[in-house]
Amino acid sequence: MRRLGGKEVADEIMADLRVRVDALKSKGIQPRLAILRVGEREDDLAYERGVLKRFELIGASVKIYTHDETVSQEELDKTFDGLNSDPSVHGILVFRPLPKGLSDEHMRKTIDPGKDVDFMDIRNMEDVLAGVRDCSAPCTAEAVMALIKHYQIETKGKKVTVVGRSLVIGKPVALLLTTANATVTVCHTKTANVAEECRHADIIVACCGVAKIISERYVKPDQIIIDVGMNVDDEGRLVGDVDYDRVSGIVEAITPVPGGVGSITTAILLKHVVINAERQI
Repeated sequence: MRRLGGKEVADEIMADLRVRVDALKSKGIQPRLAILRVGEREDDLAYERGVLKRFELIGASVKIYTHDETVSQEELDKTFDGLNSDPSVHGILVFRPLPKGLSDEHMRKTIDPGKDVDFMDIRNMEDVLAGVRDCSAPCTAEAVMALIKHYQIETKGKKVTVVGRSLVIGKPVALLLTTANATVTVCHTKTANVAEECRHADIIVACCGVAKIISERYVKPDQIIIDVGMNVDDEGRLVGDVDYDRVSGIVEAITPVPGGVGSITTAILLKHVVINAERQI
């Protein structure tokens, strides 16, 4: 079994970004991300810690704005509007899904395209939908493709099963894989037999947000498993959508959680912020 760690991939991206951030600073511009978080979901906090660490490494700035889950829609939108109009902010990351009773509709419709680093605005998905090669995409979807490229995983003519259909990862990564000439099946809660669909695949991308749902029943030898899940188990540990202990002894290669796609995602997020800052010059 081959362990597909994310650190090597992220380090490769960071080496380029370090040079670009230094160039921006020489012109008096510090790339800055604003994080808007409601509540304290452990998966959000874990990702937030990773972002802070990643940005600090090369001197980019992160400001965190938080609200309790009791926040009103009006107050939440007001905070967002302030960030959206702040010229020192080059990217806005809103942790979604928002708690029940709150909507991201206003944010999706009004976000400045120059600050939309995780593609809240569906209009920013046009290049992904059109199959434009090397286009920017939602951070996690782009991170999956960066991992595939780094480890030279063949996608042409391969069968890929994507488990999950969210706009954040499932749908965009399916489109990117299709552009990379894979034959893609997308599974979701209404799929009749997800395990069977997974067993037919050469590559599985697990991104449904259910801890350890992909067990030994879903896999076969010679498969490559890319686990995008970030869940917290009953013991407070960060785990993926794949049951790593049960699956890793069967498949050809697998990403760990933590230490896999998530570490690349934070580097991609930083890349999007840097690109936006460069556009100011």
